[in-house]
Amino acid sequence: MIHTPVCDLLDIEHPIALGGMGSASSPAMTAAVSRAGGLGAMGCHYLTPAQVRERAVATRKETNKPFGMNFLLFDVREDSFAEALQLRPAVMQFAWARPDQDLKSFFDRSHEAGCKVTYMAGQVPEAVRAAKAGADVIIAQGSEGGGHVGWMGSMPLIPMVVDAVGPIPVLAAGGFADGRGLVAALALGAQGILLGTRFLASIESPLHPNFKQAIVDSDGHDTQLSEIPDIAAGQVWPGAMTRSRRNRFIERWAGREWHLRQNRAEAIAQLRAAREMGDVDEGPLSMGQDAGLIHDIAPAGELVTRIAQEAEQILTQRLPSMLQREPQRVRA
Repeated sequence: MIHTPVCDLLDIEHPIALGGMGSASSPAMTAAVSRAGGLGAMGCHYLTPAQVRERAVATRKETNKPFGMNFLLFDVREDSFAEALQLRPAVMQFAWARPDQDLKSFFDRSHEAGCKVTYMAGQVPEAVRAAKAGADVIIAQGSEGGGHVGWMGSMPLIPMVVDAVGPIPVLAAGGFADGRGLVAALALGAQGILLGTRFLASIESPLHPNFKQAIVDSDGHDTQLSEIPDIAAGQVWPGAMTRSRRNRFIERWAGREWHLRQNRAEAIAQLRAAREMGDVDEGPLSMGQDAGLIHDIAPAGELVTRIAQEAEQILTQRLPSMLQREPQRVRA
């Protein structure tokens, strides 16, 4: 079994974590990942305090294993964050702070509540900023991932972050979907991986079945970075673009963002209706390029086990066979 120091730090069996994906997370999915030995996560952004408590209670009914509660700092609700601290989850997870925000105050309050702290960063300076503020784990997120991402790919970003924040452990995110990705992340210096798109195509995922199938059907080439979903939603993320499935909605407004801003109310109503109906051509679907590696809709817990086993097999069977041993010298 693959076991890295971050497993001991977060009290998990496998170095595999679920991304905190807001409305795309659910207590069932969070609990399933944690029960299987990974770190489940519950997206808390835009939830009321009552909703935060309700979902945490529902998750704890299904598992007593550790899980995280995730907040977007640029638009955090203080009352919801305070409610989460009272619930004392094993991990408080943060991402996307404004440049002028004081990370240390959020981290210190989390530590005082007995929580470990993770912070997701898409740039080395942001990772260093979080490390100096006291984060226990840095999540280095490459642009291949779905949803809101930065501009640098995982391959160069991960080792750069590892070098910059060591000895603080790093989890790799953005483009990881299987055991091969876990092994690659370990080779780059990370101590585990965080996955989003792979778990969206799970039994416990709250996505409409049509959206799950769209991930399975993807060849990985049908995503693009765009501001269009955020413009429609009336949101401005600090330094982020959205990677989502390219569909009719995106194509309709590409190059006409100015017009979308003028018709935002109508557009967001159409998006919400399409999401509820499972209309994959008109509804938003945040997904990463790793969708091309996803070929089934499986139980979330099974995915954790599968990824861990795949990675272990690669490390113990495939890679050792590539090492050529020096021939023994014959003594005269």
